[in-house]
Amino acid sequence: MHILLTLLLAGLTMVGPLAIDTYLPSFPAITRDFDTTPLAIQQTLSLFMFCFAAMMLFYGTLSDSFGRRPVILASLLLYIAASIGGALAPTLGVLLVCRALQGLAAGAGSVVGRAIVQDRFEGAEAQKILSHVMMVFGLAPAIAPVLGGWMQVSLGWRAIFWFLAGFGALMFVAVQRALPESLPVQSRHPFHLGAIAANYWKVLCHRQFLLLSVAIGLSFGGFALYIGSAAYFVIDILHLPETAFAWLFVPLISGMVVGSALAAKFAHRYAPRTLVWLGYGLMALSAAANVGYNYCYAAAVPWAVLPLFVYSFALALAMPPLTMMALNHFPDNRGLASSMQSFIQMLLFALVSGLVAPLLFDSAFKLACGVLTGLVASLAAWMLGRPAQPAH
Repeated sequence: MHILLTLLLAGLTMVGPLAIDTYLPSFPAITRDFDTTPLAIQQTLSLFMFCFAAMMLFYGTLSDSFGRRPVILASLLLYIAASIGGALAPTLGVLLVCRALQGLAAGAGSVVGRAIVQDRFEGAEAQKILSHVMMVFGLAPAIAPVLGGWMQVSLGWRAIFWFLAGFGALMFVAVQRALPESLPVQSRHPFHLGAIAANYWKVLCHRQFLLLSVAIGLSFGGFALYIGSAAYFVIDILHLPETAFAWLFVPLISGMVVGSALAAKFAHRYAPRTLVWLGYGLMALSAAANVGYNYCYAAAVPWAVLPLFVYSFALALAMPPLTMMALNHFPDNRGLASSMQSFIQMLLFALVSGLVAPLLFDSAFKLACGVLTGLVASLAAWMLGRPAQPAH
């Protein structure tokens, strides 16, 4: 039963990353098709991410009031429609609208999925399930840009949006048939705007929750920086073809998968605080090595991507305990807290991938320095927001 739940939640969490990563190799082709600039096409990613982040504020609250399943199913229907619209888009303006709708719909699985885990499990067991979900879902971003590159070369960029629509339809059927409701009617909160606003304000005023959520978002910013710069890093800096995105995404995602697997094993053996410190230590070593390498040498595979493997491995060790520490502050509003945490993480992701990446993606050294800067800020947030007593 746990295996089926893990696969379903991982599949739902994949919806967003697939919409981000699969079409990255098509940036140059979309630019040519619509006779526009790379910066304009970058906004198809930025707009998606901002809408993705904004809607995450509401999915948890909606699921607290109406149940987990209805929210997920409604979001998947919108995602399917937006993906079909993207495949048929006649102009860049229409594509931007479809990307915005995709972003609004794509975040339900990850937000509500965390709440489902909290509904059904507690403590180390919940942390273990979250790690397994991260481990399985991590395969998608590794495969997506590689698949997208081959689809671009053989079928064109519109085929990628048909693929996204098909994956959304598959997940809709899977949820309809195999994901039971985890929030009983008697445990739901009435949908009163005043009470909801008060709960949001309570979360926003919680200093430790905000600092831990910012720590997660800033450490994940290293991921965001390279994802937002993927087309330029692979094609312009590493001088590789559109079918070679595996050189970037396999190290990033395999590190995440391996780290998540170890995090699941360590959940019952080590205190969350210990895993967080271990993660930060390894992230610091990899970020410093990345800066040093790119300062001394021209970026080339495999050396330019090895530090990214270590960074994502370390990030996967730290994220589950950081997530649980933050959500445990609000045991009676898990959906809302998960929404707020996801919103903060994705807002930072959107800012980094949409605004910071274009300033840095012309240089591997600048990208490495950007990762290190984000990590230092994340570490500061963790040190200010960590629990006063060791968490168990």
